[in-house]
Amino acid sequence: MRIAIDATSVPPNPAGAGVYALELVRAMAKRDRRDGYALFTRTRLLDEATAARKNWLVERVSGGRVRRLLWEQTSLGARLADLGIDILHSTHHTLPLRRTRARRVVTIHDVTFFRIPERYPPLRRLYFQTITRLSARVADAIIVPSNAVRDDVIRTLSAAPGTVHTVYEAAGPQFELMGRDEASSVAAGYGLQAPYILSVGSLEPGKNRARLFQALRELGDDGIHPPLAIVGQKAWRYEEEQALVYKLGLGKQVRYLDYVPAADLPALYNAATMFAFPSLYEGFGLPVIEAMACGVPVLTSNISATAEVAADAAVLVDPLSVGEIREGLRGLLEDSIVRDHYARRGRARAAQFSWRRAADETHAVYERVLLGVPASQARESAAV
Repeated sequence: MRIAIDATSVPPNPAGAGVYALELVRAMAKRDRRDGYALFTRTRLLDEATAARKNWLVERVSGGRVRRLLWEQTSLGARLADLGIDILHSTHHTLPLRRTRARRVVTIHDVTFFRIPERYPPLRRLYFQTITRLSARVADAIIVPSNAVRDDVIRTLSAAPGTVHTVYEAAGPQFELMGRDEASSVAAGYGLQAPYILSVGSLEPGKNRARLFQALRELGDDGIHPPLAIVGQKAWRYEEEQALVYKLGLGKQVRYLDYVPAADLPALYNAATMFAFPSLYEGFGLPVIEAMACGVPVLTSNISATAEVAADAAVLVDPLSVGEIREGLRGLLEDSIVRDHYARRGRARAAQFSWRRAADETHAVYERVLLGVPASQARESAAV
């Protein structure tokens, strides 16, 4: 096969979907030397992974988000034809909407813009709702990171079940147990000293930190005041989150670290006492599996993909209940036996996921698409 991977959505400081694209390409480059690949990208983050691979052609696409979209819809199809591409895989929600020579595969990470629309500015929300729905309609296959998203895509986007394939993500190889002294030294560089709670994710309403802050405030009434370190870039309505911290009197207890380089993040996980991630909705929840791989006990939501990914290896709470979040925090903070239990279970759970497996399963989707029936026929069959 000749396969093109569109990773032009990856920003300079990748997180979430950007990390997915990077790790998938790295794993694919390691496993597959038979097929030919064309990689479209705006960054140099994948240069090392592809430099020595003779079967990989890397093309740089310049410009910002709008220019990228124009390139995708006006120029990409012709370039695929020039290269004789059989399969195009777009790693972030969008596809060329015009018919192409290549079969089209798209990864849809979640449908948050339908489920929790307030997480997005109005124009960005409308764009994602529209382009994701249209891309799902023309795709020959849709890859999703969890069964929770699979069900959402089938229900919300009316995708034929036979076209939607779950491929689980994983923690990167850098997320592993570290020596306590080494991890503590890196954490100290960020002004952190154990014990502390870590939370990772962009600063926006869907991460549900308002209830996490309220739970911390209630623990404070009982004399429990653990520091909370938050790693994540500023996003939509971040000011409201920070204002709530001071309104609740947590200004000295909550630390915002902004974006943390990938090289330092494993140490911050390792040095933490526990990891808190009571998100309202996730497509996979990479921070959950990263924390587990680092041997950190995890508290996360009992809904959407986080419950599916964590299984019984984390403290699962109702994200809408401040009381459940508070008691989940209390149990992990006060009982070292409970912490050790979930740390061990978490590491075992994280070991069940790998990017090699994700690459194998993604390649199997390519093969199925190339040898199978077009998505339009699959939808017609499903309707009958």
